[in-house]
Amino acid sequence: MSLLTASGAVAQQLPIAKQAPPGFDQPRAGIATGRIDTIAYPSATVGTVRKALVYTPPGYSKKKKYPVLYLLHGIGGDEQEWLRGGQPQVILDNLYAEGKLRPMLVVMPNGRAMKNDRAVGNIYGPDKVAAFANFEQDLLRDLIPYVEKTYKPLTTRENRALAGLSMGGGQSLNFGLGHLDKFAWVGEFSAAPNTKPPAELLPDPEQAKKQLKLLWLSCGDADGLLFVTQRTHDYLYQHRVPHVYYLEPGGHDFKVWKNGLYMFSQFLFKPVDTAALPSYTVLGAPAATNVRNAKYPQILPDNRAVFRLKAADAQRVQIDLGRKYDLVKDADGYWTATTDTLSEGLHYYSLLLDGLPVADPASDTFYGMGRMASGIEIPSRNGAFYAQQDVPHGEVRQRRYYSKVTNSWRQMYVYTPPGYGANPAEKYPVLYLLHGGGEDETGWVKQGKTDLILDNLLAAQKAKPMLVVMLDGNVGGPGGLAGFGENTLRTFENELKQSVLPLVESNYRVIPNAQNRALAGLSMGGLQTLYAGVRNSDLFSQLGVFSSGFFANNPQLSDPQYTFMKANAATLNANLKPLWLSMGGPEDIAYANNKVMRAKFDELGIRYVYSEYPGGHTWPVWRHDLYSFAQGLFR
Repeated sequence: MSLLTASGAVAQQLPIAKQAPPGFDQPRAGIATGRIDTIAYPSATVGTVRKALVYTPPGYSKKKKYPVLYLLHGIGGDEQEWLRGGQPQVILDNLYAEGKLRPMLVVMPNGRAMKNDRAVGNIYGPDKVAAFANFEQDLLRDLIPYVEKTYKPLTTRENRALAGLSMGGGQSLNFGLGHLDKFAWVGEFSAAPNTKPPAELLPDPEQAKKQLKLLWLSCGDADGLLFVTQRTHDYLYQHRVPHVYYLEPGGHDFKVWKNGLYMFSQFLFKPVDTAALPSYTVLGAPAATNVRNAKYPQILPDNRAVFRLKAADAQRVQIDLGRKYDLVKDADGYWTATTDTLSEGLHYYSLLLDGLPVADPASDTFYGMGRMASGIEIPSRNGAFYAQQDVPHGEVRQRRYYSKVTNSWRQMYVYTPPGYGANPAEKYPVLYLLHGGGEDETGWVKQGKTDLILDNLLAAQKAKPMLVVMLDGNVGGPGGLAGFGENTLRTFENELKQSVLPLVESNYRVIPNAQNRALAGLSMGGLQTLYAGVRNSDLFSQLGVFSSGFFANNPQLSDPQYTFMKANAATLNANLKPLWLSMGGPEDIAYANNKVMRAKFDELGIRYVYSEYPGGHTWPVWRHDLYSFAQGLFR
């Protein structure tokens, strides 16, 4: 694909680099240069004549029509700030010389729309802040009409862009996304807190997808205002709005903003490959599962993960995510690797240092795979139901107890809903929730995000207030599914009936009858639910079986369960409302067992409800199972 250079010659469009090269902002001898002029335009909005700068590209001709970029400054600047701190004319001249830009006008106005618009006195004063908001009308009603009357540029929305740094970045998002009939290209460099909340910026994401040519978000990784850009990106990612989320090393300064202009300007007024946009970044965002202040692992916008650690004496370092990745060592002893795109949700992983699997000290650890393992959470577009939100929150309480069934000290976690302590007379139903093989009672607390799921459901009035008891399903033996048999299941049943239920019902304000008890579990916990719940339908009225089913290839275990169900089918159908089965789609490793079990239930006349949610045998599926199952409980 080709484009016209500023001089009118045809140049080949070059790939856009991921970062400005050294010298990109230094004047070069022997190249054509643009020109900067000061304009004065009458502002009916402010009631005075206001100033702005206009950059015209090398070879500018009044006989040609150009697209326009409106470039805004920060809270402490004015129309001269970009010129003083960023020398945009140098950056743009160099890009024109390399044939990387479509010729355009760049207008640098004063975004403080008030009669005394100088950056003097208290620049954070309410009148000054209000003037930045007031600039929206000055821009649309006064400046743009003046520029279009004076310079005769191209005037369609496809030929108009808006971008800015800091406060101007917030203005660009607020005004640009608020007027997509005027702007098709919107960019922010380190947007400030004047930026509207994302749902207010883009209340109609589907319409924005149709109208936006490019939405650019960029920031330095050490910028104290990064959270503004991050929250906007999170919303756009969740709603599948194509955009660039560009992170680079740096703070809230012109080093970052100049690179932002260098990158953003090369996209303008050209065809955009939206599929490639997630690849434009220098850094990823630290994973939510990182320990405090750890910069790595990082997650790139396309959900690849970057791992970096120092192990100067190691000979070989790998990351084991199910698939092993070799890390490459640099001269300073740092090892780095970038994975393929990872599926959404929590992934257990280990570092392999010369073959020895160890936990990553930069990540949180989880009891999974039968041991403590590192974990990395890949953001989910469908994860709002387990995101931390500004809603009333319940509590998760740790409870230790001595079990006479296992003759050992054990512990459980108990979620109590918001307001549990407010009314001592109020009693609640209880969901007993079981983890999978290789995990323990912490699984539903940490990996499962049970408290956030219930908090959000309760705030939306989609579930009844309840306690959730997350107990340890490991009751001896070799552990995991390999150690499963009738004796292990019976031991768990005894632990549940003789230890857990009495402890909960004597220490918490719960309603002690079957109609107000539910039992659910994932994988191994699903088998325990099937065994203990089916055999005790007089104790539990609702059962949830997530990604599980009696083993099709183990009739020694399965046949006695089906025999019991056949003999008690009428009782089970009367007591269980519902028996709820769910799977993570055909890729779920328990899918075949569950399918065989459902066919057997049909044969025996056992009623059940079946649900599927794609994702396999993974925590995103089980979080969604809890989200769905909890909504129907105790109704």
